[in-house]
Amino acid sequence: MSLAVIAVIVVALSFDFFNGFHDAANSIATVVSTRVLTPRQAVAWAAFFNFAAFLIFGTKVAATIAKDVVRPEVFTNAVILAGLVGAIGWDVITWYFGLPTSSSHALVGGMAGAAVAKAGWAALLATGFQKIAVFIVMSPLIGVLLAFTLMTGLFWLFHRYRKVERLNRGFRRGQLVSAAAFSLGHGANDAQKTMGVILALLIANGVVSADASVPLWVVLSAHTAIALGTLFGGWRIVRTMGSRITKLQPAGGMAAETAAAATLFFTAHAGIPVSTTHTITGAIVGVGTTQRLSAVRWGVAGRVVWAWVLTIPGAFVVSYFVYLPFKAFS
Repeated sequence: MSLAVIAVIVVALSFDFFNGFHDAANSIATVVSTRVLTPRQAVAWAAFFNFAAFLIFGTKVAATIAKDVVRPEVFTNAVILAGLVGAIGWDVITWYFGLPTSSSHALVGGMAGAAVAKAGWAALLATGFQKIAVFIVMSPLIGVLLAFTLMTGLFWLFHRYRKVERLNRGFRRGQLVSAAAFSLGHGANDAQKTMGVILALLIANGVVSADASVPLWVVLSAHTAIALGTLFGGWRIVRTMGSRITKLQPAGGMAAETAAAATLFFTAHAGIPVSTTHTITGAIVGVGTTQRLSAVRWGVAGRVVWAWVLTIPGAFVVSYFVYLPFKAFS
């Protein structure tokens, strides 16, 4: 591999690190807000299961990112670098404002923006974008419905149980399992986006063949980077996710994490790149609505939705302009 390829791989893993940093809130917000674990314990718990995800899930999401969003022949070192810079830039902006946007969609928007800057709109593959567009809407809705159903079932099962403190202790233990499951889903989905980018880079430079699967060293590197990023945490976003959208109790936290984890397991198995941020936010809203509609702070939820809507076009624009100097000197 040339030094240029190694440098772009380092940038890709830096994105993965910042993905873990930015999206740590997704994995730990509920378990912190219900005081099951301290923030330090929670990030260590999430980081471990983010890393362990590669032992359970395949790399179908990585293949989608590498081959189904941008035409593989359009990828060059400069396109991939500009796409990564755009995605990282968007993540920094939204992290600063405490908005739980999707690093996954920032990456998709960033790669698309750089590709269009190089080769025009024909560089994009409509089928891949359609799949992503459908699940921009579907993943939070599935999270809402599953969490609402789970929480309603818990209310029905335990509404006559009077030993509330004992019940909460049981749900707190259950949250350890549900938080671990969600972190597995987060690692399986988000770390694979970076694997897909590195795979596209290796194919573009002839390091591996066009039909190659993701090399093991790429899998291990991506999971390590996202786990380390999670260890550093993103406390601004934890506050938004864990307390500002709705007030969570241990039962609600467990229901939200379980619903989100189930959604992510399905999409990782199907090779669909979805947003873990969208999924857990939808699940938290689903839990809140079982109490009453006013239990959800719709103003905060509205800001989050606007951030979702703007993520792909925002990262697209940043990457488009980042690529223009490369185009001018090529």
